[in-house]
Amino acid sequence: MSRYLGSVCKLCRREKEKLFLKGERCSLNCTLERKRGKNGPGQHGAGKSKISDYAKHLREKQKARRIYGLTEGQFSRYYEVAEKMKGSTGDNLLRILELRLDNVVFSLGLASSKKMARQIINHGNVLVNGKKVDVPRYQVKVGDVVTVSEKYRAGTVMKKLVEKTASNIPIWLSFDKNKILGTVINEPVAGEVSHPVNSQLIVEYYSK
Repeated sequence: MSRYLGSVCKLCRREKEKLFLKGERCSLNCTLERKRGKNGPGQHGAGKSKISDYAKHLREKQKARRIYGLTEGQFSRYYEVAEKMKGSTGDNLLRILELRLDNVVFSLGLASSKKMARQIINHGNVLVNGKKVDVPRYQVKVGDVVTVSEKYRAGTVMKKLVEKTASNIPIWLSFDKNKILGTVINEPVAGEVSHPVNSQLIVEYYSK
């Protein structure tokens, strides 16, 4: 699968907001808070041309794609699935993305970023209902229990992460610090996603 190998700070500068692609480092040392971070990346980053409606739709789609770490093809396929489901296409899309295993692991505080979440899943360190799952795109369901392997939870990285796990866990998830165990108690609804995304703009983008 193709991967973005450039500076992730450039992605935040392009969207003009923190996407928290580097986890805690985004809060401590963010490029957007420096002088050059006020402009977009590239030689034309300082341009102040009027943004068209199409550009607004594109930027929102790109922002969502980057937040969840997806390729263009993956994101388009998720949209096609959401479109065939009952209810609001935009809400369906965000619900599918939020229920990806890598996003759930990150939201529970078991990883400092979604990139790290994908890494520990690929390495077989995440268990769903007691069984190893090494596919980041795995869709969790209500009632699923997510935890990490004994080997991984014994490491210093996991201990530091658990200590920092606070009350910012989404309300559709629950987390037991002592057992290092998370549970999906509900499906996320509009307004409960991990990062503000205007799904209507994304729908309008694909509707053109």
